[in-house]
Amino acid sequence: MDLPADLPVETCASAPFDHAKADVILRSADGVEFRVFMLFLSLASPFFETLFSLPQASDGASDQEMKDGLAVIVVSEDSKTLDSFLRFCYPSTLAEDPSLDNLTEVLSVLAAARKYSLDLIERKVCQALANPKVLETEPLRCFAIARNARLKHETITAARHNLRQPLIPVLFAEINLITASDLLALLTYHKKCAIAVQALIKDFKWMTDHYGSLGGCGWLFNRPNNSHYGGNQYCCGQGTDTRFFPWNTPPLAWWTTYMQEVYELLQDSPSGDTVRTAADRTIQKVRSANCASCSGRVKEAMTEFSNLLALKVEEAVAPIELEIDF
Repeated sequence: MDLPADLPVETCASAPFDHAKADVILRSADGVEFRVFMLFLSLASPFFETLFSLPQASDGASDQEMKDGLAVIVVSEDSKTLDSFLRFCYPSTLAEDPSLDNLTEVLSVLAAARKYSLDLIERKVCQALANPKVLETEPLRCFAIARNARLKHETITAARHNLRQPLIPVLFAEINLITASDLLALLTYHKKCAIAVQALIKDFKWMTDHYGSLGGCGWLFNRPNNSHYGGNQYCCGQGTDTRFFPWNTPPLAWWTTYMQEVYELLQDSPSGDTVRTAADRTIQKVRSANCASCSGRVKEAMTEFSNLLALKVEEAVAPIELEIDF
């Protein structure tokens, strides 16, 4: 007789969850049977320790499903989640910890970890959400998942990484995991950070204090003919935007262009990373112009300067708090 189409077809999980000497079977929501050892699960999870220590009913007096002489325990997790969960429970000599780089798996694994009281997995999930590689490319998704899971540190960390992204986010799959209030709190935090950073462009004291004097920043006012900047012509042209006149002196035109670009970018992405990325573009532009004076020194000069500005940007946003109730 054919089974109804909506019933799961039972299949056996892959190694190491197919061991012939296993002493219990976990059946996933989609019908995959995991033959596992009670000892490993009991040591990893207080939930399973309690479950397996319950007294068993005498033969014939229990509704417990049996298969091949083993008790079958049906769980609500699907086979993919259960596989990841069980790999954390097993010794590393038998099963390596699964990768959680794929954010779509994180929430289901975290839910299972909390359900079965496995603190180790929850810590592993937190590490996955704090993975710099993931945060750099998927900060909004990390934010939504961490917020949904009420992970305070990971939510705040993701919000800070999101400062590298534009203020108005694009649509992403996990947006349904958070409320409108959560998203508004993130956008408000982002905007407050952008406002805090703008003060750096209006007051160059951080720069003049660092370099000490105009002479300490000679590459920025690089005139030919003599080392005391006595020539009248700037080798790469002279900036005219008075907003960017350190020591009230016009700098090189390409530096003014850089500052104009950074000023606009920081209003949308108030992050030190924004500053450094723009500096890399400027270095390439100056080098391609083949200025005999600037090309050879622009990388060292702009790397130092952009690191300084990036540090000040990070210091400016550090006191701003993400106003979300945890």
